[in-house]
Amino acid sequence: MHLDEPRIPPLTDEQLTPAQREALAPASYANTPPLNIFRTLARAPEALSAFLAWGLYILRNNSLPPREREIVILRIGYLCRAGYEWTQHVAIARRGMSEAEIDAIKTGADAPVWSPADAALLRACDDLHARQFVAADNWAALKAHFNERQCMDVVFTAGQYTQVSMMLNTFGVQLEDGKALDPDLDARG
Repeated sequence: MHLDEPRIPPLTDEQLTPAQREALAPASYANTPPLNIFRTLARAPEALSAFLAWGLYILRNNSLPPREREIVILRIGYLCRAGYEWTQHVAIARRGMSEAEIDAIKTGADAPVWSPADAALLRACDDLHARQFVAADNWAALKAHFNERQCMDVVFTAGQYTQVSMMLNTFGVQLEDGKALDPDLDARG
């Protein structure tokens, strides 16, 4: 997290226009109010609608198993110092990862907890973050464990969450009440 307060504040229910309310509707789950990220993006309702459509692919139709998808999301969120994203996705990752694995995301591929497939995912994320390209040896490692579509989905997922991290960090999206920021992701000050 880079800012103590939002540059672009999330909209309250009372501030929503009909177009914003319509764009925000798919981001409301089971009587849970929309998250701050969606309330912020609702200021640009057409962008929010497009964002949610692509996000639905990444989170629901992605060919990576959920655990592997979360490894990619968390590594990118960590590399981008996106405290909001990290906080949201740690809760999701806990459904299929141990606390030791979640903590090892910060160390990267060389942490001793990772299988060769997990390490390949992390190295691909590191390449994409640093060079926007997966080096040949890291691509070969991915291909040894994942099919072609899954390899594509690694890149799609890393790209989506790099964009999400850029928005969260730049717009200053703040954590929801009751959420705690991981001190390793506090880039404020």
